[in-house]
Amino acid sequence: MPFQITAQTLSDLTGEKQEVPEQKFPDDSLGRQNPRGTVSGFIQAVADQNYTRASRFLDLTKRTQRRLKERERIVKVMQRLLDQGGDIMPYSLISNKATGRTDDDLPQNTDLIGTVTSDGVIIDLYVENKAAEDAPPVWLFSEETIAAVAALKINDNLLIDRALPQVLKDTMLGGVPIGHWLALIVLVIISYLIAWGIVFICSFLIRKIWRKAETEPTSGIIAALVLPFRLCVALWIFVTVSQQIGISIIVRQRFSAITLIVGVLAFLILLWRLTDFISTFTKDRMTQRGRVSAISVILFVRRAFKIAIIVFGIISVLGVVGVDVNTWFAALGIGGIALALGAQKTVENFVGSVTLIADQPVRVGDFCKVGEVSGTVEQIGIRSTRLRTGERTVVTIPNGDFSSNRIENYAHRDRFLFDPVLEFRKETTPDQVRYLLVELRAILYAHPMVNPDPAKVRFTGFNSASVKIEVYAYINAANFDAFQEVQEDLLLRMMDVVDASGTGFALPSQTVYLTRDKVPAEDKAATTSETVKQWKEENDLQLPGFSEEKIKSIKSTLSYPPEGSALNKDKGATN
Repeated sequence: MPFQITAQTLSDLTGEKQEVPEQKFPDDSLGRQNPRGTVSGFIQAVADQNYTRASRFLDLTKRTQRRLKERERIVKVMQRLLDQGGDIMPYSLISNKATGRTDDDLPQNTDLIGTVTSDGVIIDLYVENKAAEDAPPVWLFSEETIAAVAALKINDNLLIDRALPQVLKDTMLGGVPIGHWLALIVLVIISYLIAWGIVFICSFLIRKIWRKAETEPTSGIIAALVLPFRLCVALWIFVTVSQQIGISIIVRQRFSAITLIVGVLAFLILLWRLTDFISTFTKDRMTQRGRVSAISVILFVRRAFKIAIIVFGIISVLGVVGVDVNTWFAALGIGGIALALGAQKTVENFVGSVTLIADQPVRVGDFCKVGEVSGTVEQIGIRSTRLRTGERTVVTIPNGDFSSNRIENYAHRDRFLFDPVLEFRKETTPDQVRYLLVELRAILYAHPMVNPDPAKVRFTGFNSASVKIEVYAYINAANFDAFQEVQEDLLLRMMDVVDASGTGFALPSQTVYLTRDKVPAEDKAATTSETVKQWKEENDLQLPGFSEEKIKSIKSTLSYPPEGSALNKDKGATN
């Protein structure tokens, strides 16, 4: 006596759900293993006028006792209803899987594939998998669909039949009168001409009624919408009229892929034109604002978007014509990962260029320091930025490194720091130091190009060979050249003060003092001491700080450019 032994798998013991691979069944001889095969097989059988074969795509299980002529009559009724106002989805939108569509709200093993209309009554067309659970799938037009279609009234007086001459109805091409093919071609031309007129009138009225339609950016957006909108209107007119006048479902179904392609192209053209308009509009705005470096990024983004549009368009068109694009998406995913890994530095540099354009730490023409490199920015590109150094060489820095480095921009300084450290001889007396502090500060407060807040001169200490006084002030100058001119003038004036004080600048510590070394003038030192003594007696020693009255009294009393400068002569001539 035979018996069955069932072994438990590891998944049974662990309680985990094991995925069951999709069963593979042999192909049906009529191609009814999926909804797409059933619909295309039925249309082809009708086109071949093989109505007996066409009836095998319909669920007539409860009508098996009917005669063969009755089965053929039902097929012809269904064909006629499809011709007079029916609509079947393009093949690419009908599932080609044995399970049918699983992402809709319909019961399992049931798919909606189109509609038929008669006297305002709309009937949905369904196909069902009529096979048993473990048997190969067989998809047929459902019995409910056949019963509803058979109850509809057939219109035997279609417009196309009345309009076509008899010779065009008698001559057949692909199972359809040749007049239907010619009518479809004429309808394409007429639909486009009508759409062109409608869009032209609408565009004309919008420009007349809406004033902003003649100005940017509105006019650019309208121009971008014209062609895609015209194609969509022409497509709608073509599909609607072809159903209403009764063009054969066989012809319309063969043109269905073309209508979808035209719809996809209209959408792609819209994206393409909007990309051109937005990039051109943004580029013009950046040019007006002087942000020339942003133009290269805008052009790069435009090219990237256009490439993406082309790739999307190719995949969409392939999907419309029935090519399985899932493999393409998987390949693009793998290729995208490989491209991202291989072009990591390129992407980093592009992100760096976007950062430079957005934050604008530097602009073309700015003098800056990036890391250890100093120079004038000549160009900010997609991949790199070029600097012209002081040695007149060109340094190219990748934008990823440029944006991540410490950037010091000298071009936008509102003032320049003046901070020399003056070292005087060890023999400098305290009164001489006091004299120097007062007179050096007086120079800073009196000079018209020095910002008085802050303007500091401080005695900071000693070292082995000198007495140190530090100067700290800001010079108001438009550029580095002007700063150097003012700095030169200040240093010369300070040298005059040092000479008047009776002391001198310190020599290097390794200098050997000889007996012939010139000692600072004793008479000047005595004069300095007398001056400081007088300041003390009059309570006018401006230490540790200048009084507000003193600063106001000497402010801008120095002449700049200094006396004797040729610039004064030129200035007088100008006046």
